[in-house]
Amino acid sequence: MDRKMANRKLIRLSHLKNKLATENLEEIDWVTFGVIVKKVTPQSANNGRTFSIWRLNDLRDLNECVSLFLFGEVHKEHWKTEQGTV
Repeated sequence: MDRKMANRKLIRLSHLKNKLATENLEEIDWVTFGVIVKKVTPQSANNGRTFSIWRLNDLRDLNECVSLFLFGEVHKEHWKTEQGTV
């Protein structure tokens, strides 16, 4: 993990909204970790393609969640991932 995190900044999911407002994260090599706390049944977009929505949380502030939309190959590969997975 030390090797993977070298030269990267950890941003907690519960702080992400504030960081997006105050920093230009496009210029920073950053990572975050989250737990899937809720999954919505896969949906169909207007174009007919299926996608998933996950609600992620860092378990620090249960009121602060991030919605992650999975499309295309990412959806196909990960839609069966279990709730509670990190």
